[in-house]
Amino acid sequence: MSKIRCLLVDDEPPAIELLEKYASLIDQLEIVGTCHSAIKAFDLLKDKAIDLIFLDIQMPVLNGIDFIKTLKNPPAIILTTAYRKYALDGYDLNIIDYLLKPIAFDRFLKAVDRYRERMTPLRNENQPISTEPAFIFCNVNRTRHKVILDDILYIESLKDYVRVHSKTNTLIVKGNIGSFMKQLPSNRFARIHRSYAVALSHISSYSNSEVHINDKSLPIGISYRDEFLIKIL
Repeated sequence: MSKIRCLLVDDEPPAIELLEKYASLIDQLEIVGTCHSAIKAFDLLKDKAIDLIFLDIQMPVLNGIDFIKTLKNPPAIILTTAYRKYALDGYDLNIIDYLLKPIAFDRFLKAVDRYRERMTPLRNENQPISTEPAFIFCNVNRTRHKVILDDILYIESLKDYVRVHSKTNTLIVKGNIGSFMKQLPSNRFARIHRSYAVALSHISSYSNSEVHINDKSLPIGISYRDEFLIKIL
């Protein structure tokens, strides 16, 4: 397996040291360079092949967001910052993930896995194509109903029940939304509110306060906003 060539950019030496420590625990990661400013990173990118940048947002002279905008063909980027509000700045940028400082190792590892998922082809050309769509079974009035995952539009919480809105029908399922979400692949569905979760592939548009699926508008709760933005970016 080829190495992932990484560049670490942060004006705080302890932050660079932590990322270097975490990266040393993952065999596939190779630290090609470290920079304490975006200006130095800009020069380094001219001389070295970089696959992935761990980039701090708040830096003097040129911040991380503006630095990305100067790059014609930027590598994959994982943003790091101590401030939650900056998640919104990644709206129109092709960001792999957004790490909030202090960064825990399990969160760092999750970000690396997202990079791998993004960069890995969906299937090998020599592998057969599966014709069976992914599905789950839901308990409805003591009967197990098959639900195709691609058909689910969004999920709504109703106290002790969950309403599953799909392309073809609506099912009322016994249980809470948290338990129901555990049955779904996390890279395809996102919780956006204490009462709602959505299928990412069916989102037609979104803002920092609501999600639109077809003609339905659903609110984004403040406590769920950052995680949703990370998934949708």
